[in-house]
Amino acid sequence: MDRPEHLDRQERSDSPEHLDSPNSSGSLDSLDSPDRDYLDEFEAGQLAIEFDGESPEAVIEWALDRWGRRAGICTSFQAEGMVLLDMAWQIDPNIHVFTVDTGRLHQETYDFIDRVRDHYDIDIQVYFPDLLQVENMVGAHGMNLFYKSVESRFKCCNVRKVEPIRRALEGLDGWFTGLRRDQWASRANIRKIEIDHDHGGLAKISPLADWTEEEVWDYIELYDVPKHPLYEKGYTSIGCMPCTRVTKPGEDSRAGRWWWEKNAPKECGMHCPVETGGFEHEMEALVAEEAEK
Repeated sequence: MDRPEHLDRQERSDSPEHLDSPNSSGSLDSLDSPDRDYLDEFEAGQLAIEFDGESPEAVIEWALDRWGRRAGICTSFQAEGMVLLDMAWQIDPNIHVFTVDTGRLHQETYDFIDRVRDHYDIDIQVYFPDLLQVENMVGAHGMNLFYKSVESRFKCCNVRKVEPIRRALEGLDGWFTGLRRDQWASRANIRKIEIDHDHGGLAKISPLADWTEEEVWDYIELYDVPKHPLYEKGYTSIGCMPCTRVTKPGEDSRAGRWWWEKNAPKECGMHCPVETGGFEHEMEALVAEEAEK
């Protein structure tokens, strides 16, 4: 794998000397402009076809050329997110990176965020759940409501992760995700470039959509990309501490997420919202799998 050369961005309006600083709300002033650059359905479809066979770097470079810091990288610092961050940083070190602290993450994740910040010398914007929403949820349903039912787990995910992501995406024209098609049934049909109707119509960019897990780890080893320490302890998918366990030999890589649930989607709702029917494909696959047993 050859790294792309750094792009010459000296004349860009969003180069370092022209970037606005964070305002009191934590968002960038430059992201609050009413002028939005959204894709329409035809353009998104054409781009999806055009870039489907292209490298992740080519997709990232195109998106950054079009939107600059109005296209943000969302990462939970798992393997795919780190590959995406590393690729984007090689193209433009001034990338806009953000994450969500649900309040229930592993200590190793908090330590790793600081390590990544120092390694790339970048700002990482951290979004938090609404305090009042958390207080009301815990007061009504308890600290560990997610163990009670799938519905309660979705409620917790929505308050702690989905709603903060909605705030993080306000003002953006596009966002990068580390989704891959072979991760889970609900992700099998994702395109590298598509319209995110669940978040206002901005572009959702998944440069690693056609990559395998092996390709992700090959990149990490080849370019010495920082690796989350929990992988060394047997985790294959990393989320909130109470909702993630080490996977067993032979298990699916996402088997450690919400492991106590039976025939429930391995999603939090961030990429596959329940209210829009996004789980339909996954649920059909689960039913078919059970019927074959």
